[in-house]
Amino acid sequence: MEKLSRRMFGAATLALLIAAGAEAQDRSIIVQSTTSTANSGLYDYLLPIFNDKTGITVNVVAVGTGQAIKNAANCDGDVLLVHARPAEEKFIAEGGGVERTDLMYNDFVIVGPASDPAGVAGTTDVEVALSQIAGKGALFASRGDDSGTNKKEIALWKAAGVDPKAGSGEWYRETGSGMGATLNAGIGMGAYVLTDRATWISFGNKQDYRIAVEGDDDLFNQYGVILVNPEKCPSVKAAEGQEFIDWILSKDGQDAIAGYRVADQQLFFPNAPAE
Repeated sequence: MEKLSRRMFGAATLALLIAAGAEAQDRSIIVQSTTSTANSGLYDYLLPIFNDKTGITVNVVAVGTGQAIKNAANCDGDVLLVHARPAEEKFIAEGGGVERTDLMYNDFVIVGPASDPAGVAGTTDVEVALSQIAGKGALFASRGDDSGTNKKEIALWKAAGVDPKAGSGEWYRETGSGMGATLNAGIGMGAYVLTDRATWISFGNKQDYRIAVEGDDDLFNQYGVILVNPEKCPSVKAAEGQEFIDWILSKDGQDAIAGYRVADQQLFFPNAPAE
C-alpha cells in the first residue's frame, strides 16, 4: 500500500512538473500586425531584444491592417499593432480591444519612375499630385487590400476629388497584395505607388524608381498598439500581451524603435505618451 502511494505521489509530481514546463515553454503571444512593419525588418530587430529581456516569444501575423483587425476581432491574437486610427478606434468601441495607445510614426510617400509621366516629381501637395496622375491617365498601382496604406490612399483620392475606380483596369491597377508585392508589381508596369517610407527604404528592387511626392502633412502615418480584450476573447494571453505592450511603450522599447536604421536612415519615430 505504501509503495502504491509513493508511486501515485511520484506520478502526480511528474504531471505537475510536465504541466509547469509546458506553461513555461508557452510564454508566447501572437501580434496581429501589418506588412509594412514586417517588410521593414523592424520586428526582426525588436523582438529578439524583447525575448532576451522577458523570455516571451512574439509571433507576428503580418497582413493588411483591415485583415489584422478582423483577425483580432475573431480572437486570433493577443495584441494588435496597426496604422489606421479610425478603424482602430472602431475596434475598441466594439469591445475588441482594451485601450489604444500611440506607438510610433513615419510617413507615406508616392514613388514613381525616373521618366515621371505625370510630372509630379518634387510635388509636396499630394492632392495636386494625385489629380495630375489621374488627369494624365498615368499608371497607379494600389494595394486594394483594405490595409492601412490602402485606407490612407482611398482617403487621399477622396480629398483630391478623384474617383480612381472609374479608371480601374485602365490606369488604376489594384494588386490585392502587400506592400512589397505591390511595389514589385508597380515597378514592373511603370506605375506610381503610395508606400510607407520604411518599406521603401528597406525595399531592394527600386530600379530607376525614386520618391516623387513627399512632405505633405496628409501623408503622416501613425501606428497604434492595442491589447485584445480578454473579456471578449478568453483565450487572450493578457499578462504576456500587456508585458509586450508595456515594454514597447517604455523608454527601453521606444529607444529600440528609434535605434532601428536601414541605410543609415531611421525608419520609425517613437511617440508613445510619456510615462
